[in-house]
Amino acid sequence: MLTACGGAKTTSGSRNGHAAHQPKMDVKLDVEGNQVTVNVITDMTISPEHYGMARHDMEGHIHMYLDNGDKIAVKEAHKTFPDLPPGKHTIKVSLHNNDHTPYDVTKTFDFEIK
Repeated sequence: MLTACGGAKTTSGSRNGHAAHQPKMDVKLDVEGNQVTVNVITDMTISPEHYGMARHDMEGHIHMYLDNGDKIAVKEAHKTFPDLPPGKHTIKVSLHNNDHTPYDVTKTFDFEIK
């Protein structure tokens, strides 16, 4: 298992006049052959049944971007990317509210498929 390290941008502030809680996030990458599995460890409740609905503090889903590609909305704590070509890749992982507004908790990782 490869544990990747990346810089995290974490900010706190208020939304709609209410103090917002910032969830914490750690990410582990498991590279096997030509695939990577991204495991997200967070104290935010991942709530697929509320995806796209009203914002609830400390609840939401994950956005991932592979190699600066399109947003992938992830509604569980892990995602596998199969059949990756050999070479260097980048994955960006960020936490979002149910309504897709960001929590401003983001990490970016580089990894290599051999």
